[in-house]
Amino acid sequence: MASSLKDRLIEQITLEGPMPVDAYMARCLLDPIDGYYTKHATLGADGDFITAPLVSQMFGEMLGVWVAQTWLSMGSPSPFRLVEIGGGDGTLMSDILRVAERVPGLREAVRVTMVEISPHLRALQGQKVPDAAFLSSLDGVAEDLPVIVIANELLDCLPARQFIRTETGWFERCVGLQDGALAFGLVPAGQDFVPPFDAAIGDLVEISLAQTRLAENLALLIKKTSGAALLIDYGRDRPGPGDTLQALYRHQKHDQLEAPGAHDLTVWADFPAVAGTAARTGVTVSSIVTQRDFLARLGIDARHAALRERNRDQAERLQRQYDRLMAPDQMGTLFKVLGLAFPDSVNLFALEANETAL
Repeated sequence: MASSLKDRLIEQITLEGPMPVDAYMARCLLDPIDGYYTKHATLGADGDFITAPLVSQMFGEMLGVWVAQTWLSMGSPSPFRLVEIGGGDGTLMSDILRVAERVPGLREAVRVTMVEISPHLRALQGQKVPDAAFLSSLDGVAEDLPVIVIANELLDCLPARQFIRTETGWFERCVGLQDGALAFGLVPAGQDFVPPFDAAIGDLVEISLAQTRLAENLALLIKKTSGAALLIDYGRDRPGPGDTLQALYRHQKHDQLEAPGAHDLTVWADFPAVAGTAARTGVTVSSIVTQRDFLARLGIDARHAALRERNRDQAERLQRQYDRLMAPDQMGTLFKVLGLAFPDSVNLFALEANETAL
């Protein structure tokens, strides 16, 4: 029996032929034996990547403000379900709930659900949010209560297919074999492929059915239960070409085929496709805004100033954290934010609502 995920992938490709990029990515992340999120996922300074909640408490606190304002605009339902999908080590939800303690009635109304497929991360979340219920899929969320859903850096984990336009037509990028080793190659695009926009020869286009499927499921959940969803991730705010597949290990980029299962594989979030899919279900879809603008509207500047005043010996560290979240050359503009809501009376606070179908 093959001893590693790489060996098993080589064996499968030998028997079945080249594997589309989205299938390769899914196996690397979710293989039940050696998948990254099944076995290897590590976050933080000593891990493979660091997310905004681990950069600074200010991020989670601002999302706590957003949850509070959204809950108030919903008429302060009690109880309601606060759902986080892909909650990392639980820091974000913990920070949100700390803000909820300061809003009369909010903490008592919250019923926390964490949607998490990683056993390791689920255990960490349970330590920081001990009263949470856990699910492995959004499909399991009960539809008996209003919902507010948070998903930070989830879309980038959802696989995408890659297509390249050549002088002789469209081809799909796949993972095959060259001299017995994993290698990228091209196969003719299937009849099911429809170019999402007018691409030039040489352009690579990414299409993520997993991202749009999540958008549809989120929108349908909100329509059935009433509430809102917030998606935050690095990605594009307008359609366009580009190869965004990357492998991360210890905060460094590596060859995507080097160590299947040991490295985190990600692609950019396709916010235009996600927004368009959600809008077609009939929910209200916000504008796509930068993380910098979103956090500023929520009041991060005032919170930063207050923390600096109370912790003057930590002023430089707090400034570095603020800059990491807000600076254009860091997370400030690369990361985008999208909100969904239903019915129209739910206010997407700090996001400019746009009810025009995309």
